[in-house]
Amino acid sequence: MTQTDVIEKTDVNVEITKPKKWAVVLHNDEVTPMDFVVALLVEIFRHTPDTATELMYQIHNEGKAAAGVYPHEVAEAKYIEAVNTIKLNGRMLKVTLEE
Repeated sequence: MTQTDVIEKTDVNVEITKPKKWAVVLHNDEVTPMDFVVALLVEIFRHTPDTATELMYQIHNEGKAAAGVYPHEVAEAKYIEAVNTIKLNGRMLKVTLEE
Protein backbone atom coordinates (compact mmCIF):
# COMPACT_ATOMS: atom_id res chain seq x y z
CA MET A 1 0.00 0.00 0.00
CA THR A 2 1.29 3.53 -0.81
CA GLN A 3 0.75 6.69 1.14
CA THR A 4 -0.37 9.90 -0.57
CA ASP A 5 0.23 13.31 0.95
CA VAL A 6 -2.29 16.01 0.22
CA ILE A 7 -1.08 19.60 0.39
CA GLU A 8 -3.65 22.34 0.68
CA LYS A 9 -2.94 26.00 0.06
CA THR A 10 -5.51 28.40 1.32
CA ASP A 11 -3.72 31.75 0.98
CA VAL A 12 -3.20 31.61 -2.78
CA ASN A 13 -4.64 34.51 -4.72
CA VAL A 14 -5.68 33.37 -8.16
CA GLU A 15 -6.88 35.94 -10.63
CA ILE A 16 -9.03 34.55 -13.39
CA THR A 17 -9.49 36.72 -16.44
CA LYS A 18 -11.67 36.19 -19.45
CA PRO A 19 -9.83 35.60 -22.72
CA LYS A 20 -9.47 38.65 -24.91
CA LYS A 21 -11.85 38.94 -27.82
CA TRP A 22 -10.79 39.62 -31.39
CA ALA A 23 -12.81 41.29 -34.13
CA VAL A 24 -12.75 40.16 -37.73
CA VAL A 25 -12.98 43.47 -39.59
CA LEU A 26 -14.06 43.98 -43.19
CA HIS A 27 -12.79 47.12 -44.94
CA ASN A 28 -14.58 49.04 -47.66
CA ASP A 29 -13.25 49.14 -51.17
CA GLU A 30 -14.70 50.52 -54.35
CA VAL A 31 -14.42 47.25 -56.28
CA THR A 32 -16.07 44.42 -54.36
CA PRO A 33 -19.80 44.13 -55.11
CA MET A 34 -22.12 44.74 -52.19
CA ASP A 35 -23.92 41.43 -52.84
CA PHE A 36 -20.64 39.56 -52.35
CA VAL A 37 -20.05 41.26 -48.98
CA VAL A 38 -23.58 40.38 -47.85
CA ALA A 39 -23.12 36.75 -48.94
CA LEU A 40 -19.78 36.57 -47.08
CA LEU A 41 -21.40 37.92 -43.92
CA VAL A 42 -24.23 35.38 -44.16
CA GLU A 43 -22.12 32.34 -45.08
CA ILE A 44 -19.08 32.74 -42.85
CA PHE A 45 -20.21 35.01 -40.03
CA ARG A 46 -23.78 33.64 -39.79
CA HIS A 47 -25.58 36.98 -40.04
CA THR A 48 -29.15 37.04 -41.26
CA PRO A 49 -29.61 38.63 -44.70
CA ASP A 50 -31.08 41.74 -43.01
CA THR A 51 -28.26 42.22 -40.49
CA ALA A 52 -25.68 41.41 -43.19
CA THR A 53 -27.15 44.14 -45.41
CA GLU A 54 -27.07 46.65 -42.53
CA LEU A 55 -23.47 45.73 -41.75
CA MET A 56 -22.49 45.96 -45.42
CA TYR A 57 -23.83 49.54 -45.51
CA GLN A 58 -21.92 50.34 -42.31
CA ILE A 59 -18.73 49.04 -43.96
CA HIS A 60 -19.50 51.06 -47.09
CA ASN A 61 -20.32 54.29 -45.24
CA GLU A 62 -17.82 54.17 -42.37
CA GLY A 63 -14.92 52.46 -44.12
CA LYS A 64 -14.89 49.32 -41.99
CA ALA A 65 -16.90 47.29 -39.49
CA ALA A 66 -16.53 44.16 -37.39
CA ALA A 67 -18.14 41.15 -39.01
CA GLY A 68 -17.91 39.37 -35.66
CA VAL A 69 -16.09 39.31 -32.32
CA TYR A 70 -14.74 36.00 -31.04
CA PRO A 71 -12.06 34.34 -28.92
CA HIS A 72 -8.75 34.45 -30.79
CA GLU A 73 -8.84 30.90 -32.20
CA VAL A 74 -12.36 31.33 -33.58
CA ALA A 75 -11.58 34.79 -34.98
CA GLU A 76 -8.48 33.45 -36.69
CA ALA A 77 -10.42 30.56 -38.26
CA LYS A 78 -13.15 32.95 -39.51
CA TYR A 79 -10.46 35.32 -40.84
CA ILE A 80 -8.75 32.50 -42.77
CA GLU A 81 -12.06 31.25 -44.15
CA ALA A 82 -13.02 34.77 -45.26
CA VAL A 83 -9.64 35.44 -46.89
CA ASN A 84 -9.75 32.12 -48.74
CA THR A 85 -13.31 32.75 -49.95
CA ILE A 86 -12.36 36.24 -51.12
CA LYS A 87 -9.34 34.94 -53.04
CA LEU A 88 -11.25 32.01 -54.56
CA ASN A 89 -13.80 34.48 -55.91
CA GLY A 90 -11.15 36.81 -57.34
CA ARG A 91 -12.03 39.68 -55.02
CA MET A 92 -9.78 42.21 -53.31
CA LEU A 93 -11.78 42.83 -50.11
CA LYS A 94 -9.47 43.56 -47.17
CA VAL A 95 -10.01 41.65 -43.92
CA THR A 96 -8.08 42.22 -40.68
CA LEU A 97 -8.04 40.91 -37.12
CA GLU A 98 -8.21 43.51 -34.35
CA GLU A 99 -7.95 42.93 -30.62
